Amino acid sequence: MVRFFARVIWIGWCWAELAVLTAFLYMLSFLPQAWLYPWYFSFFRFWCRLFVGALGVDLKLHQKNISLLPKQYILIANHPSAVEDVGIPTLFPVYSLAKEGVKDWWWAGRINVAAGTLFVQRESAESRRAAAEQIEAELKKGHNVALYPEGGCKGRRIFSSFRYGAFDVSLRTGIPILPVFLHYESQDDFEWRSPQTLPQKLWHFMTAQNNRANYYVYDAIDPKQFTGKEEYNQYVYNLYLAWQARYLN
Repeated sequence: MVRFFARVIWIGWCWAELAVLTAFLYMLSFLPQAWLYPWYFSFFRFWCRLFVGALGVDLKLHQKNISLLPKQYILIANHPSAVEDVGIPTLFPVYSLAKEGVKDWWWAGRINVAAGTLFVQRESAESRRAAAEQIEAELKKGHNVALYPEGGCKGRRIFSSFRYGAFDVSLRTGIPILPVFLHYESQDDFEWRSPQTLPQKLWHFMTAQNNRANYYVYDAIDPKQFTGKEEYNQYVYNLYLAWQARYLN
């Protein structure tokens, strides 16, 4: 009982802090983009950390990598939930690629735009090409980028295929891919299934019987060892299937 009340108090405090910082960042988001760079991004990552705490998620990073992380990378991850939208930026300094609809998420949309989040209409080939150009532009600035090669929230198990975008960009730029495997122990509570709304999912996260989220980071993958995006894609996809068998089966 004491543990329960302590968790309630902690979550309440996180929501209070989050509300204050959200209002502050929302007001700042109306400033010209040039005025916000680069300090707004640091505030955004702290905002993501508070959001994770407010949801009551016990976010754990497991460093399975043998080598040190490279100075620059393209982070990819499976996408079973919505928590990773704030969980990944909490743990990694990345500019994320999100679906176009995130722009319309109340106050969160403006904050994401101001923080430099990239957007794509997933079903539009033209939009995906434009997103690839934006990703390359960010990489040229020295930034790290995060995206989900499944092409959206596809459920608790790895989707039947990965899209080629991340692998194509990695081959063209020579920047390695950093794979992160996400495992939510209470899968039913964390999986985002249609037609669930965002408020419904936030409530599920906060009331999950098991609030542990495990993010496993592995060694970065050098694109030089592959001759094409198809081979690259299949190699990494097979790694995710192996990690799924290890952690989810």
